[in-house]
Amino acid sequence: MSASPAAPTIRRDIGDDGVCVLTFDRPDSGANIFDTATMRDLSGQLDFLEKEAGLNGVILTSAKKSIFIAGADLQTLLRQAQTGEMRAFIAEGQRVFNRLAALKVPTVAAIHGACAGGGYEVTLVCDYRVASDAPATRIGLPETTLGLVPAWGGATRLPRLIGPEKAGEVILKGKLCPAAEALNLGLVDEVVPQERLLDAARDKLKSGKRPGGQPAVNAEPVQAKPSQNPAPARAAEIINRSLASSVDDSLARELDAIAELGETESTRNLIRNFFLADKYKKSSSKTAPGEKVVHAAVIGAGVMGSGIAQWLSSRGISVILRDVNAEQLDRGLGNIEKTYGEAVKRGLMNEEKAKEGRSRIVASSNPGPMREVQIVIEAASEKLEIKRAIFADLDTKIDDTDILATNTSALSISDLAAQTKHPGRVIGLHFFNPVSRMKLIEVVIGEQTSDETKERALFFARQIGKVPVVVRDSPGFLVNRVLFPYLLDAAELFEQGVDPQKIDDALVEWGMPMGPLRLIDEIGVDITVDIAATLEKAYGERARTPTILTKMQAAKMLGRKTGRGFYKYEGKQPPPNEEIVPLVAGVADLGRPSASPTPDPGTASPATTSSDLALRL
Repeated sequence: MSASPAAPTIRRDIGDDGVCVLTFDRPDSGANIFDTATMRDLSGQLDFLEKEAGLNGVILTSAKKSIFIAGADLQTLLRQAQTGEMRAFIAEGQRVFNRLAALKVPTVAAIHGACAGGGYEVTLVCDYRVASDAPATRIGLPETTLGLVPAWGGATRLPRLIGPEKAGEVILKGKLCPAAEALNLGLVDEVVPQERLLDAARDKLKSGKRPGGQPAVNAEPVQAKPSQNPAPARAAEIINRSLASSVDDSLARELDAIAELGETESTRNLIRNFFLADKYKKSSSKTAPGEKVVHAAVIGAGVMGSGIAQWLSSRGISVILRDVNAEQLDRGLGNIEKTYGEAVKRGLMNEEKAKEGRSRIVASSNPGPMREVQIVIEAASEKLEIKRAIFADLDTKIDDTDILATNTSALSISDLAAQTKHPGRVIGLHFFNPVSRMKLIEVVIGEQTSDETKERALFFARQIGKVPVVVRDSPGFLVNRVLFPYLLDAAELFEQGVDPQKIDDALVEWGMPMGPLRLIDEIGVDITVDIAATLEKAYGERARTPTILTKMQAAKMLGRKTGRGFYKYEGKQPPPNEEIVPLVAGVADLGRPSASPTPDPGTASPATTSSDLALRL
């Protein structure tokens, strides 16, 4: 066996079988990234490999515990975006990756851990890709979420590998896929246990060089959703032209696109935003370590309660899910079953893990004591009197040292704490729907919440994989205080005769992931009315609930959960619900104050332009 001389970021080992293993191992770091040093080292390794006789294959792998290669160094990209040096850096990466693609021996990427952006693009120039089945292994091209495009061959080679439609889905969404989902999409060729990764890679080398990718085909053009972020549209353009072009021509388009995007303010802001979010995640994890929660209880089996119970059980916590309504309890268990089924389908876990998660949930309508739990999360109806009664009851049924939390989205934590003998242990833990996908959790500190309870709650939030933000106990807390003026104004516009689809399309075009009326349907019209009532009590007329919402609530048009709201939920693209048109007749109040005032508040018509609507909201 021969080994490379010391290289700062890449180690080379050639075995007696003639297989060279290049191990990425950035010193003094838990992550591998592509910066100028790593790119220089890879180029140096290729200098050797291109001349080496008797070589039978090359394997790329990583020495890191949970990261293969995290992509390009964003600090470098942000600096280069400001100095105009990005084009040269990206062009050098394209040249180096092309040299790896041109090696005369077969190549395999053995992927364990996060494999993102440039980290995945370097695997695309390999003949084969084998991934570990570990939860840490997540694969994808997130560049568009940062205002960039995959420019080291991602937008060129991925369409050749899996076709433009699937490539568009991966690149335009910018999400990282777990290994099983990556296999289903064709991003990797095989998924194996981590301990078999290198053996599986060696087996792939026996297949020799892989034939070229897909030939040019007639396919439906990939389309990016309208957005203030220009990157998805640029990526779609490259994908749509890639199969009819040479690799070199397509790479040139990638280079032009990323260089031009790097000069835009939106891209620089998106990269800065990434760093701010990352900084917050790191700072929020600096609380003192605490005792892990093993047993929990959730009170209320509605959408939020069942979602919280499912998430806790998926993180290894045993959960008592309690609801006095047996039918609601059955519906909640059905929701949990559906969420686990979707997780298996998406490759987020296998059936065995889902079965283990389900087995951790015990459903009960018994109102007896719960002495074995460490935390109780109340997730009942958003009615103050109901929650007060629950808290007074729970105070007598759990140990004095247990945390008593509420998932309220707007009600006073201090008020609920006043119903107990130990108000210091009461805290707000406001999850967001769907719990299985939303990372944020508001940790709401009441007037008497103890520091110990706060620290334990923060530790618990991190334990279950959420990003906590600590907020004061004020109506609406942070998220709903910001969100609801926007939602209520959208409902007012509908009252004034503006088509709901037009309202939502305008805001999606402006850059929102979902329109405000569609979001009300997802939240639930009844929950929206309850939160709005709390805000109106605190902030007066400017937070008044639009009449259309109370009429929809009375008509049981509560949104997705009842199949009807502003839209009818019958298929993938729900149409506007024409049944609410009679409800809106005569309810508009053009003189009322706007929740989000504009120079001309309270005025809108069916002819209002998309730009007008976006500015109004």
